[in-house]
Amino acid sequence: MGEIIVVGSGFSGSILARKIAEELDRSVTVVEKRSHIGGNMYDYYDENGILIQKYGPHFLNTNKYFIIEFLEKYAKLYPHQTKLLSFVDNKYVRLPFNFETVQQLVGPKKAEGLLAKMREEYASRDRVPIMELLNSKNEDVREYGKLLFDKCYKTYVAKQWGKTPEEVDSSVMDRVPMAMNYDERYLNKDFQYLPKEGFTKLFENMLNHPNIKVELNTDALDYIAFDDEKKIITYDGKDVDLLVFTGAIDELFQLKYGRLPYRSLDIRYTYEKKKSILPSEIVSYPQAKGYTRSTEYKKLTYGIDQDINISMIATEYPLEYNPENEVGNTPYYPTVTEENFKLYEKYKKEAEEYGNIILCGRLAEYRYYNMDICIEHALEKFETVKEILT
Repeated sequence: MGEIIVVGSGFSGSILARKIAEELDRSVTVVEKRSHIGGNMYDYYDENGILIQKYGPHFLNTNKYFIIEFLEKYAKLYPHQTKLLSFVDNKYVRLPFNFETVQQLVGPKKAEGLLAKMREEYASRDRVPIMELLNSKNEDVREYGKLLFDKCYKTYVAKQWGKTPEEVDSSVMDRVPMAMNYDERYLNKDFQYLPKEGFTKLFENMLNHPNIKVELNTDALDYIAFDDEKKIITYDGKDVDLLVFTGAIDELFQLKYGRLPYRSLDIRYTYEKKKSILPSEIVSYPQAKGYTRSTEYKKLTYGIDQDINISMIATEYPLEYNPENEVGNTPYYPTVTEENFKLYEKYKKEAEEYGNIILCGRLAEYRYYNMDICIEHALEKFETVKEILT
């Protein structure tokens, strides 16, 4: 039997590697460009015992309990409801924007009538995307939607994506809709957890299998080649039964049709001798210049003494991904626009010509997957893997 190569050790790659190794009893080599496993989920403890998520905060939120059960094989999870604030007009308001936010932004007196109109129009809804508010049949609701759009969404999108809201795919704009109640949870998902010992420990356990070999500090693109006669992909000069690719698809094909845009982050850390720095674990700053949000990781570290007199915030400055730059050389998010997706389709069509490759994950499929969708999608992809390998 030929080799099986998995490129990337984030959720997509690690899940498929484990499933192949365990359920198909096949040897798998996981090739990781970075010096650590876990992809952008990687975290580590600093000298103060604070668990820092190096590439920004991640939370597990899902309505499907089988995802929780799957992850509990590899980590001890604890319930954690993510609650955020946003700094708007020099004050902290609730995020997701909810009925409390209405009162905070327009005042209780004006909010009374506005809330009644929202309850009437969206009687059966618990979350409503901002674009629906902007197109409401009620003038007052539309006016409030425009207030949110102008003060928060438009400014945040401009920094996060380097695009106008009109250019960005609606799936991105609709990710955090307004709550039609006083629900303070960032997302209204039934099951919300974090791993007690962090995500890196989860990935260590997932990849800990006698059939799995992990190679760090290895750029798989240096070893991947295309056999146009056999229509297969080879690795290090050898035929492989399967190559699972989770990296940037345009780079796999040497930017043949042009570079696909991805967004990156410059994350800057500030330590202070304080028990607490922010009023919540994460604060977004839609009106600030250059940065989008700050995370106080001490508030997310399981079991740490919150009274110790040291804390840290990580502040995110979005920028365009460029692998040649010293800062911004890690792709985080595909910039999903109609034009960019048409370019992606060219790369996808090219990949489909080869019978032994599976594309999986945000970068390879050019989709803005949330963590739960990414995990579910990888589990579904395993069914396709089985068809190829069995």
